[in-house]
Amino acid sequence: MTKRLLTAALLLTVSVIPAFAAKTSLVVGMPIEPPGLDPTIAAPVAIREVTWVNLYEGLVRIDRAGKVQPLLAKSWEVSPDGLTYTFRLQEGVKFHDGSAFDSADVKFAFDRARDPKSTNAQKQIFAPITSIETPDPTTVVIKLKETSGNFLYYLGWGDAVIVAPETAANNAANPVGTGPFKFKSWTRGDRVELVRNPDYWQKDKIKLDSVTFRFISDAQAQVAALKAGDVDAFPNLGAPELFAEFQKDARFKAVAGNTEGEVVAGMNNAKKPFDDVRVRRALMHAVDRKALVEGAYSGFGQPIGSFFSPNHPAFVDMTSVIPYDPEKAKALLKEAGYDNGLSITIKSPQMAYASRSAELLSAMLSEVGVDLKIIPTEFPAKWIEEVFKAKDYDMTIVAHAEPLDIDIFARDNYYFNYKNDTFKTLVADAAKTTDEKARYAKYAEAQKILAADVPALFLFQLPKLGVWNAKVKGLWENSPIPSNDVTEVSWSE
Repeated sequence: MTKRLLTAALLLTVSVIPAFAAKTSLVVGMPIEPPGLDPTIAAPVAIREVTWVNLYEGLVRIDRAGKVQPLLAKSWEVSPDGLTYTFRLQEGVKFHDGSAFDSADVKFAFDRARDPKSTNAQKQIFAPITSIETPDPTTVVIKLKETSGNFLYYLGWGDAVIVAPETAANNAANPVGTGPFKFKSWTRGDRVELVRNPDYWQKDKIKLDSVTFRFISDAQAQVAALKAGDVDAFPNLGAPELFAEFQKDARFKAVAGNTEGEVVAGMNNAKKPFDDVRVRRALMHAVDRKALVEGAYSGFGQPIGSFFSPNHPAFVDMTSVIPYDPEKAKALLKEAGYDNGLSITIKSPQMAYASRSAELLSAMLSEVGVDLKIIPTEFPAKWIEEVFKAKDYDMTIVAHAEPLDIDIFARDNYYFNYKNDTFKTLVADAAKTTDEKARYAKYAEAQKILAADVPALFLFQLPKLGVWNAKVKGLWENSPIPSNDVTEVSWSE
């Protein structure tokens, strides 16, 4: 071959080398593995963090700003009396098994969720429903027995996603939804793998071909996995003391955002000594919330004095109602008959924020004569069985991650065993109130009742310490709803 021909051949070879293509796979780290993959039958947040809008979709969705947006329902109308909701559905939508989505699936999903035998964790969403009509395949008419000021918002939760009658029974292990990603595999104790849904009704919006959720509980291992590139993102890093290190590293984007998770030390209000409000107030007076936030989360997180997210416009700061005052705590304990001390236990889930907070609580309570013994408790399985279901505990500590969930203190048979008829009526009235200003006023009154009655020790709002590869775009910086939404994620070139 002549020199001229060799040069031409080399130029031709160079000309056909493809341009660099951005990555189309993503590995997301999570501290907790979900017990199943059906958010409509179980409470753990980890289920929603894998599945919500990635695998399953609802009539509406909550966007990254916390606003309601259309999804499987392209539009809706509400009757003047607020009792009838008419939804117009998207057309051409298919479930992952190829079956068509229509109004019958919506009726099935909601009837299943509101069935008396349902284990849906948020059955109050569906409680106002009296009937669901399907006049044609693309129309759903839902009639309510009473107005619900948050009905549309609730329909955006993971508990209200649409599932099909043909596959619902097996969704916990083999999920089938209408979302942009399909289930590929689940290696227990390690990872869940999803792949792009080629038949997705909005497929042009999705940039990733595969998503893997890896489960890494140890905080130091989370950091090591990020630095090694074994995971591309950890939306909720469990090592707040190392967060500043990532903020200085140009390879990563580190964002301190907000969640809806109120960290509380729940008390079993039906057991002595917690059935005495003086004891509950004494324990709250013994807690230095600012010091606890500093020690448990390196200063990230906002102290709270009641059970309401600071991100919500109806939030009222209640930390001054029962402030840190060890002497007042001692006086209240003496008044309640515990001047010689008190011994109690706390079941602490084996999560970094919970373990650290429990240790700090133990130290603070010891200053007022209370011996708090920590019992490490595996989460979610053991905690769900012993605390949430059996109510076999004195105290516990956990972040309640669902938005606008102040009503859990009004629920019958909830694990706090708290009963206050005035509070229950107020929260029920708030839920029915469609006027926003009036509804927010009722929520403010409800916050005041909890702050004074202290059915749990109100500690701090859990922050969202997100760390991911600097080339990853589209992850949520805040969590207005528990989710690892990857539907808008892409890699920069």
